[in-house]
Amino acid sequence: MSKYPDYISEKRRPVPTPDSIVENGQAHFGTFDIPFKRLNLLDCEKPCGKHMPDCMKKSRLTEWEAFEVHLKEGALVSAIYNTGPFGFSIFVWFDKRTGKISSWRNIVPVKKAKVASQLVDDHCSLKVKKSEYVIENDLMNGKAHACGWSENRKFGRFEIDIKVERLSPPSNVSIPFGPNKPLYSEKDFLKATGYISVNGEKFVTDEDSVSIIDDHKGYYPFRAHYDWLTTMGRCEIDGEKKFFAFNLTRNQSIDQDAYNENLIWVEGESFPLPPVTFERDSRKAKTWRIRDEHGAVDIRYELENTFYMPIHLLVVDVYYALPFGKIYGFVKDTNGKKYVVDGMLGIGEDKSTRM
Repeated sequence: MSKYPDYISEKRRPVPTPDSIVENGQAHFGTFDIPFKRLNLLDCEKPCGKHMPDCMKKSRLTEWEAFEVHLKEGALVSAIYNTGPFGFSIFVWFDKRTGKISSWRNIVPVKKAKVASQLVDDHCSLKVKKSEYVIENDLMNGKAHACGWSENRKFGRFEIDIKVERLSPPSNVSIPFGPNKPLYSEKDFLKATGYISVNGEKFVTDEDSVSIIDDHKGYYPFRAHYDWLTTMGRCEIDGEKKFFAFNLTRNQSIDQDAYNENLIWVEGESFPLPPVTFERDSRKAKTWRIRDEHGAVDIRYELENTFYMPIHLLVVDVYYALPFGKIYGFVKDTNGKKYVVDGMLGIGEDKSTRM
């Protein structure tokens, strides 16, 4: 077993995954090696504090599964989402050739947005008159399939039919936002095969096409915020082309060193990264800086275009920005190897909620 640098907590080393994320009312926290068979977060005892009645747990649990794809011509972020009183499916397409963003969103009552109960053999689905989306999960075997379509007047018709297969070990974490208040997230880096169609133009995958699946369930604070940045692709490493990606997030973890989801994927391997901070002059700034305290992460993110999705309802207030652009700088793995990422595609999020 390789030794981690001193700045990487041993709690970031994957351990065998329990069958259930919650046992006897208490959540397991840490980093785990394979998907959970049962993501029974509703079995948590008082995850939102002793004054919150149990009947309110379901309304406080936020769930989504995102399916992200990077093709030669552009990048897709799609998801089926279930939170509070409503759910939705969304498709956001960034055309790398023009810098333009197209989007399709379908909002439904919460009962009509099905988010998979786990990634072993369950699926997500949402169907309305002008859209249908299904994400089928078989991630214990490293596979999944996304298939669907959506239409609107502004952007026409969108279609997706893509199968994916795992390239590197998953990131599977349970992060404490409080004493028994878990945020679960599994992220998988995968090879993509299939096509995406945008208003009649068909984009077929090639040898470089990749995907990331982001499964997410958790009890967020009433006021919450997170920043996120990812990249994915195939680039030259030590004279040969290899699949490469990273994930960087800053959220409300009560112990950033021991419980975070920052890591590098390199074809067949994964390496944890330390906590990072996101710096920007303002929310509308065109440049972000993402760094750590140990010289393992130093990224400049130059935004090209941003999709915004604000939500303002009686009990819900959401600021959501999804920028696309290019990244510059480097990350280092736990062996000290530096990966320069200049010019790779970056996909970020800046999200604040009051629920």
